[in-house]
Amino acid sequence: VSSAEEMKKLHELEQAYFREQIDLLKKAGVTLVICQWGFDDEANYLLYRNELPAIRWVGGVELELIAIATGARIIPKFDQVSADKLGTCEVVRETGFGTTKDRMVLLEGCPNSKAVTVFVRAGNHMMIEEAKRSLHDAMCMVRNLIRDNRIIYGGGAAEIAAATAVTEAGDSVRGVEQYAVRAFADALEAIPTNLAINS
Repeated sequence: VSSAEEMKKLHELEQAYFREQIDLLKKAGVTLVICQWGFDDEANYLLYRNELPAIRWVGGVELELIAIATGARIIPKFDQVSADKLGTCEVVRETGFGTTKDRMVLLEGCPNSKAVTVFVRAGNHMMIEEAKRSLHDAMCMVRNLIRDNRIIYGGGAAEIAAATAVTEAGDSVRGVEQYAVRAFADALEAIPTNLAINS
C-alpha cells in the first residue's frame, strides 16, 4: 500500500469480505459466534451491528468442551458454515464475581452436557489446593460407588455396627457365655476407638 487510494480500496475489500462472512453466518442461522482466536474491532463492530454477539479468545480445550456440550462442530472456515453444524443452548449470559469485578460467560441448558463447573475461590493458594483435593476425593468416591455400589463404611462404622449387634445378641445369652459375647463386642470397638485416638 503506497497511497491513500490503495488504502481505501483495501479497506473496502476488507469490508466486503466481512459482510460476506456475516451473510454466511446469518443464512446458516447463527445467533452467537465463539472464536478461538481474536478478531479486530472492525469485525467485532460489524458482528454487533448485525446483531451477532461474539466471544473471542476462547481456549482450544474450552472450545472443544463447548462444542460437545452444545452439539456443535468446530468450523475452521466460513464457507463450511451450515445449520447442521450449529449447536444450541438455552441461555448464554455474562456474570461478575468477587470484588475485582472479574467476568465469566456461562452457557446453560446445553443438550449434551453432563458436566458441572465448580468454581473454587479462597483466601490463599494453600486453601484452594486443599479445596481441590477435597473435591477430587469426593468425586473419586462417587466414581467408585458407580463402579461398584457395595459399600463398606469407613472410619470404623462397620465395626461399631457389628459391636452393637453383638451386644444386643449378648443380652439374650444366659450364664458365663454372656461375658465372652460382651468381650467380643468390646474387641470390635477397639478398632474405631484407636482410629479416633490416632486421627
